[in-house]
Amino acid sequence: MSNLYELPKIKGPELKGFFKPSDNFKKKSRLFVILIILSIIFGFIGGGLASGFFYFQIQDYLKKITVPSEGHSFAKLESGYTPQTSQEEAIIQAVKKVSPAVVSIIITKDMPVYEEYFENPFKEFEQFFGPMPEFRIPKYRQKGVERKEIGAGTGFIISKDGLILTNKHVVLDDKAEYTVLLNDGRKFSAKVLAKDPVQDLAVIKIQNQKAVNGEGKVISKPFPTVKLGDSDTLQIGQTVIAIGNALGEFRNTVSVGVVSGLGRRITASGGDFVETLEDVIQTDAAINKGNSGGPLLNLKGEVIGVNTAMALQAQSIGFAIPINKAKRDIEQIKKTGKIIYPFLGIRYVLIDEEVKTKRNLPVDYGALIVKGDKGEPAIIPNSAAAKAGLKEGDIILEFNGEKITSKNSLSKIISKYNPSDKVSLKILRDGKEITKEVILGERSE
Repeated sequence: MSNLYELPKIKGPELKGFFKPSDNFKKKSRLFVILIILSIIFGFIGGGLASGFFYFQIQDYLKKITVPSEGHSFAKLESGYTPQTSQEEAIIQAVKKVSPAVVSIIITKDMPVYEEYFENPFKEFEQFFGPMPEFRIPKYRQKGVERKEIGAGTGFIISKDGLILTNKHVVLDDKAEYTVLLNDGRKFSAKVLAKDPVQDLAVIKIQNQKAVNGEGKVISKPFPTVKLGDSDTLQIGQTVIAIGNALGEFRNTVSVGVVSGLGRRITASGGDFVETLEDVIQTDAAINKGNSGGPLLNLKGEVIGVNTAMALQAQSIGFAIPINKAKRDIEQIKKTGKIIYPFLGIRYVLIDEEVKTKRNLPVDYGALIVKGDKGEPAIIPNSAAAKAGLKEGDIILEFNGEKITSKNSLSKIISKYNPSDKVSLKILRDGKEITKEVILGERSE
């Protein structure tokens, strides 16, 4: 009996005849082999071109990374030093570019000179009681005045004819004299043109010395200037450079850090000077005493801030006024010779959740009109607010349709306007909302 799964056997001659190739099959086989060889050749050529393209792309990328690769080096500086990274090179070039326009401001003033003397309080009684025990009590009396250096700050030149931007608190004393010391050692007497009534900014002026050129003409050599950047584009973490007259002793001291915060609100104080500043830049670049008024730079060497304050209870926390705020002052000085702001004429407290709870208020936003800490009137007499009929206890909810909050303060909003502008105020008074039209006044130093 045969197995059902056993295949029939095929004889040798029949198998041989079954695989015999025809002429047509041979031609097709040769054509197939030729196509395979051509594919391999073109594959090598295409791969070589592609690898060459990527090689050049990678090589171009390697040139842009911070650490120089073999065969690539940074430009050697005049001193002979070669920067090790592109960031280091940028910092060096920025400082080199800006330093000639950064100045030290020396503050001098006539100060009273005192001398010590001794007095015997019992001398006048000797005529009645005879010789008395010798007593010598030290006392002091003024003996004229002496010109003394009482402080120092920093500034930077913003125009070729000698306009200098600095902090208001650097040139606050009207009875003092100010001398500007350039990086090349030249000294100039400075005149204070204007002080910003809101920001810690001031503009002073120095006059260049006249000279006669070879043609007999009187000329004035232009001052070196800085380039102003755009502080609205700053990013947290961005590298910044501070330059200033550290401690009033070390001119053009350089420190490097990053933007560590934006939109900060601080209360700066020093001596009799106290001022609340909004929307300032926070940086960990060291800002020491004497750096006030100096420039805060980006890596392009553009001024993006004016160094103004440091946090005494912290390490490496400094603050700078955004340069875009200063641009307004610069333009006003050039056009009108003074710095002015719109003025409403109220004292107020910004309302947040905490103030709402503490004062039992119906809203958690707005500006509550209140008296000053020492009893100063809530409404300034003859001001725009007084003329419009605003009262103590009113809550200003909106200024020309813009909501007032702790992040969008009244002072920030009003700075967008000009004196004599007519604005609308939405006010909450005795639980009812009313609208007041106000014509803004003018505020200057």
